[in-house]
Amino acid sequence: MNNKAGSFLWNLRQFSTLVSRSRTLRLCPLGFCKAKNVHSNWNSRNLLNDFDSGMQPSFRYFSRDVFLLKSVDDCTQTKGVSNAAVFRFDRILCPRRLSFDAKHSCVSDGTADNDLKKVTIYRASSEDAHSKEMKPNPVSHRKLAQECNSLSDVLDMFSRAPTFPSSNYFSAMWTIARRIPDDQRRFEIQLMFRHPAFNQLCEHAMREAKMMHYSHLLFSLNAIVKLGVPQNTLMVQTLLRIIQERINECDEKDLSVLSTVLETMEPCANVHALRAGLQILVDQQVWKIEHVFILQTVMKYIGKDTSVALKKKLEMKALKELDKFSVVNSQHMFEVLAAMNHRSVVLLNECSKMVTDNIHGCPFKVLVSILQSCKDLRYQNENLFKSIADYVATTFDIWKLKQVVFLLILFENLNFRPSDLMDKLMEKIMEEPESLNMKSILAVLHVYSSFNHVCGSQNKEFLEAMASALTGCLHHMSSENLLNALYSFCIMNYFPLAPLNQLLKNNVINELLTSGDVKKNVHKLHVLNTCLELDNTAYHKAVHIPLPQPPPPLPLYQNPKIEKALSRILGGEGGFSKNVQLPHNYHIDFEIRMDTNRSQVFSFSDGNEASATNMQRGAVLCVPKCVYCLNSSHPRGLFAVKMRHLNAMGFHVILVHNWELKKLKLEDAVTLLKNKIYSVEAHPTNINLE
Repeated sequence: MNNKAGSFLWNLRQFSTLVSRSRTLRLCPLGFCKAKNVHSNWNSRNLLNDFDSGMQPSFRYFSRDVFLLKSVDDCTQTKGVSNAAVFRFDRILCPRRLSFDAKHSCVSDGTADNDLKKVTIYRASSEDAHSKEMKPNPVSHRKLAQECNSLSDVLDMFSRAPTFPSSNYFSAMWTIARRIPDDQRRFEIQLMFRHPAFNQLCEHAMREAKMMHYSHLLFSLNAIVKLGVPQNTLMVQTLLRIIQERINECDEKDLSVLSTVLETMEPCANVHALRAGLQILVDQQVWKIEHVFILQTVMKYIGKDTSVALKKKLEMKALKELDKFSVVNSQHMFEVLAAMNHRSVVLLNECSKMVTDNIHGCPFKVLVSILQSCKDLRYQNENLFKSIADYVATTFDIWKLKQVVFLLILFENLNFRPSDLMDKLMEKIMEEPESLNMKSILAVLHVYSSFNHVCGSQNKEFLEAMASALTGCLHHMSSENLLNALYSFCIMNYFPLAPLNQLLKNNVINELLTSGDVKKNVHKLHVLNTCLELDNTAYHKAVHIPLPQPPPPLPLYQNPKIEKALSRILGGEGGFSKNVQLPHNYHIDFEIRMDTNRSQVFSFSDGNEASATNMQRGAVLCVPKCVYCLNSSHPRGLFAVKMRHLNAMGFHVILVHNWELKKLKLEDAVTLLKNKIYSVEAHPTNINLE
């Protein structure tokens, strides 16, 4: 008897939470209705009488920070409301306790829509046949997704016999939506919003939110957001608030689900609060995470704005779990660290070794993800890049042309020149030039010119094939694309006549100078004009339309150590000139004057010696690593053009590597520069090195 009385009182308290005690704004779960006043004066003693007299249960929601309701069909948008909403149900749906954690439930044995005819109290452990008949059997979201073919089918099943929890229906609908085509999905979602049972399902979700298992609550929110329910609706904000209140119930799996859901949501007060709570919780539970996949999911979606201390802690946890990493985990770690915006060289090096050892069979998307992440993290690993390039070159026939071109673009961003792969592509293009579309032509020209890639005797044949492909696209190519293509050609010292004649028309030049990225267009036109004037080409027509003068280039590098070393070698500052500005907007760090045998230096103050017929000008260039391809002495495109043009202007180019000189003492720098300035045959003995 005492058990029955306790059960009745518990159910009574549950109903008391559902009935409003004040005047509130009445809205539907999606915020799509008008305001209505609801007054209630009742107590626990006349509960059943109130139901018999038509009293409708109501539900009160609270949101401390922001409460947003979408305005639809002349509904007033509400913002900043602390007391949320009251809902009217088409039929009485009694609050049900979870069958696995409660002994008693309240069910209706009537069929009327508006009135509760009879309330039966029973034990969940009872084998009463009538109770079994009236209690719907829960159905999993997997079974729902298998039995239903559309989102409306799921809602139909819910309307016939709703079961707890409502998250199963949302999860089933999202599972179905993922497996159908995009066009059909959009149509199905529209039908879902119009379905009469959808609002009722939303009411169920909010009614059950506080007693639903936490993981089901997270799955509901994830499915609701993915299905396109607006984030500023009452239901989404209510779920966010309840998830925030119950965040301490998060287990290891829930952490990954919650971090994934928050990543897809737009910023708002409740999302910010929940994200902050998630970061605190991860900081507390990071050492308890056992599964590598869950750890990586949390790391990926924890957010770039996470504190450095938490990022370091997650990094240490990942390093601790390295012995559990599979090949897939190692491949995925690059994307994870890029999403965190955390550059862990130790972790990247370890994962690179496993990726390199298991590169064969790696999918294209994974290769792209690794290379893109390396660019984002500014991580350069030549062994990793070489293994990817060699793998693609070895299996070249299984890849599509556009896939190879896309990988080359990523390599170009990383400053790594995959010579063998580029040679393979050159052969493919020479065999099938018609396989290139306009986008591929521009990309290939950009990559090969940027890398200054030359393949011996095949180079001319390759450039002719590219020029032929470009000529075939002239009739539908924009002026900017034409300029980009010819800019790449001139860097490679090749000048196709038909595209050049098209570009140098007055109307095309005027269009380039008045539309698009004018600054970039002017720079490329200057480079093209310089190449036409200085390079050995049969096309001697330069751009005659006046171009705006570009600003003089800034010195690439300034090092007083080089200046001191030159003073010692050349007998003072009169033996060289610094920061010299040349025609065509070229700049050199130091200029020296020597005889043609490079055995004697002429002083700038001696006019007679400076005007000698056997004098040769020397250009000393202080260059950083970026002018070369990764870990090589192969110059990149624009730097190779500069050296080519300096030679055409009569200069002997002397390159000084900044990164090498920085490590040397002054005496060693003097020796290095002296060997670079003077020829091997010359043995100057009158140079004062003191």
